Amino acid sequence: MICSVSLSRILISLAILLLGTLVSCKGQPGSTQVQTSSKEKIGGACEGCELIYVGMPAEIDAVDTSAGWAEKGQRLLIAGTIFQADGKTPAPGVVLYYWQTDASGLYSPAAGLDKRVLAHGHIRGWVKTDEKGQYEIYTIRPGAYPGESLPAHVHFFLLEPGANDAYYTEDLNFDDDPLLIAHLKKYPSENRGGSGIARILLRDGMQVAEHDIIVGLNIPNHPKAIRTGSGLPVGEDQPSFIPFHAYGPDKGTRTCPVCKYGRYHGLLYFVGNRPDWQAIRSWLSFLERESVIRQQYLKVYFIYANEQDYSKAKRVKELENLGRELGIQQVALTFAPSVRDEETEMYLNKIDAGTEGLFVIYRHRRIVARFENLAPTKENFALVSRTLDKTKGNYFDLQELPHN
Repeated sequence: MICSVSLSRILISLAILLLGTLVSCKGQPGSTQVQTSSKEKIGGACEGCELIYVGMPAEIDAVDTSAGWAEKGQRLLIAGTIFQADGKTPAPGVVLYYWQTDASGLYSPAAGLDKRVLAHGHIRGWVKTDEKGQYEIYTIRPGAYPGESLPAHVHFFLLEPGANDAYYTEDLNFDDDPLLIAHLKKYPSENRGGSGIARILLRDGMQVAEHDIIVGLNIPNHPKAIRTGSGLPVGEDQPSFIPFHAYGPDKGTRTCPVCKYGRYHGLLYFVGNRPDWQAIRSWLSFLERESVIRQQYLKVYFIYANEQDYSKAKRVKELENLGRELGIQQVALTFAPSVRDEETEMYLNKIDAGTEGLFVIYRHRRIVARFENLAPTKENFALVSRTLDKTKGNYFDLQELPHN
């Protein structure tokens, strides 16, 4: 979600206006656009992408401290991993260029700042991912544009190893920003490189924003972009939807998994019009055991969306009988009229009607792993268990930092 240069901010930032170096970021209504790329370019048009090279150091580290760190404002650590297109393999050597407003919401200049980048302000810099694909940016939390409804954000351009051109990825927004929800309704996220919404943690007075990026995800013309089959790809936010809960936790409700338990580690097991009940029983028994072991943080949902001979009463009875048969206590057995149903908002998951079994694992709403049509074997049970171990969290979570 890259934002435009607004009139009110131009009036406040008079120095920028006088020098005539205004550069828009994405081209939302009201922006000043300079077309610098063709339809064939990776990432498409990217106004101002050439500014990544202005002042770029010859050597770039995985850790950077911005000019804002020593200034007035809430100290902020932005840290995460940049992954290859599969969403799992770390991507080393990726240059990430960032720029942001100061605590007042202005792209303020500073002595000696190159005139070409005045529109980006003096709080800007670069990191290059290490061998694990990780990076850290020590800065301050940006302020929102004065007098506007845009949420505060940090901009990014990404340059892959050996590439000639950079492209923009999703802005970093903050989940506790009161301006965020209204803005997303007006300007839905494109999820370029993945979700740009970071939850905020607190450590010794410093806010921490975890921000992972996936190379090629939702990036036009990207040669490495992976096209998934059924469901959403790794890196997307797991959408909210409200299935009917027939058995287990929240029985008798239409509770949204990520709305109520979004800060948990979650697993969604989708089945469409081709149920294999022997396989389903095996998987549910396994997932129930995993839920008991991991009950402090794991939430598991079975979502049955078979539109053939659909009857709400029949589905409730089927799942109640299944839950009693298997002794289910932790796993939520839910259903929807079909994978395309709008009332339950199941359609947002983009599940194919013929799905025999799709496993989606999310953490803090972001999809971190997915598996299609896995047979219920010991090897695949171990695969899912290892994936849950691996995706449980990073060092931020392990330190049990409270949500701000």
